[in-house]
Amino acid sequence: MAKSSAGASALSRVLAVLDAFTTDAPFLTLTQIHRRSDIPLSSVHRIVAELVEHGLLEPVAGRTYRLGNRLWEIGSKTPGALGLREIAEPYLRRLHDLIGQHVQLAVRIDTDVLMIERLSAPDAVINGSIVGDRIPIQHSTSGMVFLAFGEPGLVDAVIERGIHPVTAAGLRTAEALRAEVEATRRRGYAIADGWIHPASRGLAVPVRGSEEVVVGALGAVIPNDASSPRRVATLLRETAHRISDALLRAYLPAGHPRALPGGSLRALVASSAESMRYLERRARGRG
Repeated sequence: MAKSSAGASALSRVLAVLDAFTTDAPFLTLTQIHRRSDIPLSSVHRIVAELVEHGLLEPVAGRTYRLGNRLWEIGSKTPGALGLREIAEPYLRRLHDLIGQHVQLAVRIDTDVLMIERLSAPDAVINGSIVGDRIPIQHSTSGMVFLAFGEPGLVDAVIERGIHPVTAAGLRTAEALRAEVEATRRRGYAIADGWIHPASRGLAVPVRGSEEVVVGALGAVIPNDASSPRRVATLLRETAHRISDALLRAYLPAGHPRALPGGSLRALVASSAESMRYLERRARGRG
């Protein structure tokens, strides 16, 4: 539940209303929004009406509301998340064909991991990740990647917030977290047995953008059966390298011999070369 909205700005209140909707509660009544956002009911009525008018919320049966497709439209223009997913998707599909379990792609928001893509098989092992959902950074191998290869000081911020393991196998102390971060840095990939569910093992590697900055984490969830992780770790590294190369080519200046076609659309769209050239010409015509 959001903190009290007393003195909050208009934008903060709007975000609190939108944040009231979660993957566990995608449909809410006005009263439920009021309770989950801690905003006065009269203000909720006004904010919801305005959000509906702009397509950011949509009314559904039973006097409930859901997040509107307009939000997806806006979110589809974010290069850091959906742009990354679009560029990475062909490589994720090849990786999934080779591993046959779960493969996923994540970005970091503060001290959480946000899952932006996941490919699974019907008979794959248990995986608790949901696209669009957040996971505390210390609970996943994707999080270990950001802690090991990301911003200095992030480990301290996580320790200050509290570790709170999900299972008995999860990290419990600041010392254990620091040791795991250092081990991930040495190996070049993260591995966790049973941190989310006892039956599952997670692995993850960094996806890098320009100047070697870590912009995402590429992961796999496989059975926790004590088998060697080397094959999966190697496949993850090779795939992350290909994704990183495609990212760099998407941001090269137009006309560069290695630049992907598509002009400014390259950071958001991945399609066939002819399609990208067509879209680039169309975008120039609109300009």
